[in-house]
Amino acid sequence: MAKSQSASLDRKKLMGDPILVTTIVLLIVFLTIFILYPLAILLVDSFIGEGGLTLDVFRRIMGLPNFRKAITNTLKVGFVVGIASTLIGLLFAYVEEYVKLRTKFMGGLFKVVSMLPVVSPPFVLSLSMIMLFGKAGIITRFLLGIYDNSVYGFWGITIVQTLTFFPVCYMMLKGLLKNIDPSLEEAARDMGASRFKVFMTVTLPLILPGLGNAFLVTFIESIADFANPMIIGGSYDTLATTIYLQITGAYDKQGAAAMAVVLLTITLLMFVVQKYYLERKSTATLSGKASRERMLITDKSVTVPLTILCSALALFVILMYICVPFGALFKTWGYDFHLTFKWFGLVFTKYKGFKAFRDSFILSLIAAPITALLSMIISYLVVKRKFKGKGFIEAVSMLAMAVPGTVLGIGYIRGFSGGIFGSGILQGLYGTGVILVIVFVVRSLPTGTRSGISALRQIDKSIEESAYDMGADSFRVFVTVTLPLIKDSFLSGFVTSFVRSITAISAIILLVTPSYLLITVQINEFAEKGSYGIACAFATILIVITYGSVLLMNFVIKHFGTSRHVKVEE
Repeated sequence: MAKSQSASLDRKKLMGDPILVTTIVLLIVFLTIFILYPLAILLVDSFIGEGGLTLDVFRRIMGLPNFRKAITNTLKVGFVVGIASTLIGLLFAYVEEYVKLRTKFMGGLFKVVSMLPVVSPPFVLSLSMIMLFGKAGIITRFLLGIYDNSVYGFWGITIVQTLTFFPVCYMMLKGLLKNIDPSLEEAARDMGASRFKVFMTVTLPLILPGLGNAFLVTFIESIADFANPMIIGGSYDTLATTIYLQITGAYDKQGAAAMAVVLLTITLLMFVVQKYYLERKSTATLSGKASRERMLITDKSVTVPLTILCSALALFVILMYICVPFGALFKTWGYDFHLTFKWFGLVFTKYKGFKAFRDSFILSLIAAPITALLSMIISYLVVKRKFKGKGFIEAVSMLAMAVPGTVLGIGYIRGFSGGIFGSGILQGLYGTGVILVIVFVVRSLPTGTRSGISALRQIDKSIEESAYDMGADSFRVFVTVTLPLIKDSFLSGFVTSFVRSITAISAIILLVTPSYLLITVQINEFAEKGSYGIACAFATILIVITYGSVLLMNFVIKHFGTSRHVKVEE
């Protein structure tokens, strides 16, 4: 009875706040039109023919040998990358949380290396792999004397994707290991168990759901990846590249839509298992913070091999990143190693670099605050308000995480160059900068929303309730109370969105028109042609922009972040 009265009171409060109601309605409309509608159009394209419901399109694409091969290739790469990334992520997380490192420099090095791939363009490591281990690679050709080595194909994609995605696993597993109560492991040690046995019988069972969670997240990222297979895949087709070639090479929009549905089905199934089963199971397994500080391992038989392994991986990743600026400074990679700035000069003279950087910077800068604000609003509604559409808003805003960029790009082509919006205002968006900004917003929304939800759950309810008691409406409370308390998350969401937008390629490569030049599209184009000097010059400037943005964010948060005196729930 009390529960029904409380729900009735919440509804009355909601209806008495027109700004809040309008915000909810506009959010539902936005999410429906720009996330659900493009995906629904793909289903209609795939299943509805002239005679009604049909599976003819699926029969046709399943009859294509290259598509069946692409499915096998994609799943194979996904499983190997998922396992390898999870193991490397676990290694780095374990060393950071359990091992006493000899110097602070090593700990800092491991952290930097773990962060590098997260804020870098997705194809930088593919460029490095080709330049280090390709036919004209420094390591293969000049150090080892191998002239016919090929890095293209399965192993090239697998290595590059593993190095790109293992930081995701590292960040997930680091939190799990940190929350294990040290007394559980110390009790096993006191009973005479070896370090290895303690890990296998105590630590591993506790983090097993988290390992499964990390594997599935990486698996989804791997099979959805477009940039790396496009550059280093060679003739080894994956679903993402096959879909792209089906629409740009074969001009088969309906076939591409059906292929996109197959890829979307795989990613959605994995996302549902990861989000609604393994993530909850992982949270339930570790239900609180460690009760006291952990005694770090100092035994050399453990610290030395683990430190050497991490150091070797860290140095290899750093070598890969150093390779890119040097690729832009050498006259001809693999043949003439005299230093030159001609590639940087050509970027801004012959290849319209100013326009590419201006367009990318402006569009990303427009998308970033919109994404950050939308993320905070959605987080606020999910955590702090009760209304019937809350589950819909949360689910759909997170859905974009499971939708591969290529699939979203096909959905936007089919949805806004035809479909229900074949004419009118929304059809006019297709081919404009507005549609690119919307794609940037949709792709970054889940990351910002998760960050906002975590931050809002820490704020004491009484802080906002006191503002409501003084007569403030939802808009005033959000702007004057809630937003200042979570400004760190807002700034983080702003910069994360900017970095993700300016380095995005998978969705926008299908939507960009000649009126807009984007850096990532330029890099992809020159890398495919084998013009590595120009590609590296573009990539080097892009890396400087992204790292500069992250450093600026850290400076702003450090000096102007949330006050430490704010009361939060423990």
